[in-house]
Amino acid sequence: MYQIISDGGCDFTKEEARKYNIEVVPFYITFEDDGHLKEGVDITKEDYFKRLLEEKGVFPKTAQPSPQDYIDVMKPHLESGKDLVVITISSKLSGSYNSATLAAGILSDDYPNSVIKVIDTLSASVGQGLILREILKMQKANFNLQKTVSYAEKILKTTRVYFTLDTVEYLKRGGRIGPTTAFVGGILGLRPILQLEDGQVSQLDSVRGKKNALKMIQEGIVAALQEEKKNVNLSIGHILSEDDAVNFKANTELSLGMEIDNPITEVGAAIGTHAGPGALAFAYCKKYEMIGDAA
Repeated sequence: MYQIISDGGCDFTKEEARKYNIEVVPFYITFEDDGHLKEGVDITKEDYFKRLLEEKGVFPKTAQPSPQDYIDVMKPHLESGKDLVVITISSKLSGSYNSATLAAGILSDDYPNSVIKVIDTLSASVGQGLILREILKMQKANFNLQKTVSYAEKILKTTRVYFTLDTVEYLKRGGRIGPTTAFVGGILGLRPILQLEDGQVSQLDSVRGKKNALKMIQEGIVAALQEEKKNVNLSIGHILSEDDAVNFKANTELSLGMEIDNPITEVGAAIGTHAGPGALAFAYCKKYEMIGDAA
């Protein structure tokens, strides 16, 4: 059997990670005076976003796990004879994939009889979390490592993430959009509707008001998934916007005529630093059972 490892971009809670026996390698958060803090270790998700709300003008940075961080997590499992499946946030958003790949290369020399597979999900947060959930289902179904990786690589190509923000200021500070776009959005009161496409953030549209933005996302989801709804896994995430997320989930379930089984996710610092409080995201991916013979 193989051990599953993910970076913190999956946004699983500590309780979920323990329940499913997942090792999570956290990202670092940097405030000006506090140095590097490990998310979930040195600072909680709640405390992090509370500081963003209370300390206006504070724009912290994040840093990916180092190769040594991955080695520290991987090595005990290799010593116990396990193979490893490691998934990371999109390599186009973070250097986490590079760190994991470097760690795997170093450890492969010391453990030549073990297999280490690192998967770039080309996704993040609820999207990455869905891919992880499908991998967990395959592990429970006793798929071997090779078959699991083969299916996972096909699943990630079916994964879509759509989100909207309360402000584009965090994206601007993080260099994800230009200052002109942020200025125009702020002046006009427009809310962007964004997607993760091929591992990168791109803008689909912009509308006035959060209510209209969520309505547009929901209508797009229903139109895209009405015929595929039984074949996909769905997830909703938010940043300090739980009421909006609960209402969005209920409305989407009503429109689709089906329940969304996954719990609402609180988005973490890896994405939250660039999205900011008030963000809401929706993701889906094809269920592994619907992929067909991938191996």
